[in-house]
Amino acid sequence: MALEVGTKAPDFTLKTKNADGLEEVTLSSRFGSGKTVLLFFPLAFTSVCIDELCSVRDSLADYNDLGATVYGISVDSPFTQEVFSQQNNLNFSLLSDFNKEASTAYDVLFEDLIGLKGVSKRSAFVIDSDGVIQFSSSSDDPAVLPDFDAIKAALS
Repeated sequence: MALEVGTKAPDFTLKTKNADGLEEVTLSSRFGSGKTVLLFFPLAFTSVCIDELCSVRDSLADYNDLGATVYGISVDSPFTQEVFSQQNNLNFSLLSDFNKEASTAYDVLFEDLIGLKGVSKRSAFVIDSDGVIQFSSSSDDPAVLPDFDAIKAALS
């Protein structure tokens, strides 16, 4: 079961890849400066993940207006994520949880999804500037998208 509202968000440092190369992103560096939305997704290049992340891309201004930084997280390599991001014109960072540490810490890792072991569940968390989870959602059905209206309401 995913971490609950009111829980201190587990810190992590994950890699992202862009034209400048590999960079590390540490969640706690956001504490004190704004809200954070974490969107765990199963795998790059799958149709539901494309729909989810392109939906966020198209409404990123809403998240920015609510003072939030959005990160997509999957167990894909940062190199795979870079190509996925480029092909879909994503305007927010994708973080590689290749070692499955963040997915495990947030308790959103499938033990087995259609024979794939260790894939992130489609999950969403809103973390306030103090590092406390204000919204938590996770689905055992990878086809179910997060409730974006509820995420935005939690940011208000």
